[in-house]
Amino acid sequence: MKTKILNILLYISSFIPLCFLIVTKELIEIANGNLSFNVTNSVMISLNLLFIGLGSAGTIIAIKKPYGHIEITKMRNITRDDFLPYFPIFVLFAIAFELQFISMAIVYLLILMMLGIVYIKNEMYYINPFLNIVGFCTYEVTYKKDGQTFENKKLFSYKKNLKNIQLTNGFFLK
Repeated sequence: MKTKILNILLYISSFIPLCFLIVTKELIEIANGNLSFNVTNSVMISLNLLFIGLGSAGTIIAIKKPYGHIEITKMRNITRDDFLPYFPIFVLFAIAFELQFISMAIVYLLILMMLGIVYIKNEMYYINPFLNIVGFCTYEVTYKKDGQTFENKKLFSYKKNLKNIQLTNGFFLK
């Protein structure tokens, strides 16, 4: 159960940049008098701020999980492999969606839910623009720990050289 919750929080964290853009856009529009501060806008701003908080909490929890000493035998940086196809989602949401309309707000939430189902079901946690923005790289690694070999695991880490490391600033995903 804890793993499932952490996976949902990591999914939410992948949308922190989008949520930040949406909150910024909404607040600028309200400040300029282009939008009124109504119930729909208040709910959408609050919801996006909640997503930012939950996503940040999930990232912190994942980073704090210690793994001890591992020996990486094979490593490939996959940070850029899946990032660009994900980027248009941000552009679509941040520019095209006018969340002051209830219909657009509902469609926004439905799209996030559908993406979440696909993201979590297919274990796509390694596609996370927020982690990339804050300095993490994503690696596909084969490693040994306690005499056991683990192949093709996804690893987020700040470190660029991952040979025989004490893993204290990264975390594994399936």
